[in-house]
Amino acid sequence: MGQKKLIKFAAIKAYENVLEYPVNCKGSWQAFFEKLQAQGSPTSDKIADVNSKESIPPHPPASKPATPLTLELACGRGEYAVGMARMFPDQNFIGLDIKGNRIWKGASIANKEGIHNVAFVRTQIDQITNYFDTNEVAEIWITFPDPQLRLSKAKKRLTHPKFLRMYQQFLQPGGLVHLKTDSPNLYLFTKTVIELFELTVITATDNLYKTAFVQSNQWNEKLSIKTYYEGLNIAGSNRIHYIQFKIDKALPIEKDEQLKEMIAQFEVTETHDAKRERGVKTNEN
Repeated sequence: MGQKKLIKFAAIKAYENVLEYPVNCKGSWQAFFEKLQAQGSPTSDKIADVNSKESIPPHPPASKPATPLTLELACGRGEYAVGMARMFPDQNFIGLDIKGNRIWKGASIANKEGIHNVAFVRTQIDQITNYFDTNEVAEIWITFPDPQLRLSKAKKRLTHPKFLRMYQQFLQPGGLVHLKTDSPNLYLFTKTVIELFELTVITATDNLYKTAFVQSNQWNEKLSIKTYYEGLNIAGSNRIHYIQFKIDKALPIEKDEQLKEMIAQFEVTETHDAKRERGVKTNEN
């Protein structure tokens, strides 16, 4: 591991706004953020209540009504989580990613700017149900995730019904899922999942920054946040795809095989990750 990564990993261990594989945190996030905001600047001590392996009450008392909680999955450098936290100081935000050296960037910015309504969790997304209680999350943002283009990796796509079933366990009724991607393939896949399971689409566009969409009533200020990976135009599509939907129906597992047959016909689009797998050098830091 490089020296810079080691420094970043050491730094996040001292950050109160970064938790690594936390335990006993279901239902505790309201209290966590109240404590984070009360403590202010980071110190070398963690918020032990949530990150400790010691048993804690599953629902610690909060001093005020629950604040809306939004997740950014596969958050990378956390641009969306931090950007939304700036826009909505009366809401709480959590970015989740396995890459601690990437999380360091967003957590450091939040600490430097004194933004105490955003935090980061280092973990695998497939463990997400360990961290959030029923109805604890209001919205999910999936921003430029790995599209996992190979058919054999379809179950790793963050909008696969395997993951939607997980999100359904902690999303509030009417809770929203947002996907922002430069991968036409992932966008088409997600639309296919939504149609197959008859979920409700709120907004969908294959050209997010087209003037007509930007000027429409479907545009909102959160969409203006741009991530590092968006700037790279990884897929070379020159278009950003966006879809907002609700997981408001049952997701029978029997339909997963039907989905597999449907997506086998998709055209695969070259992406940054596909290039990396072939050994093509990219500009990722």
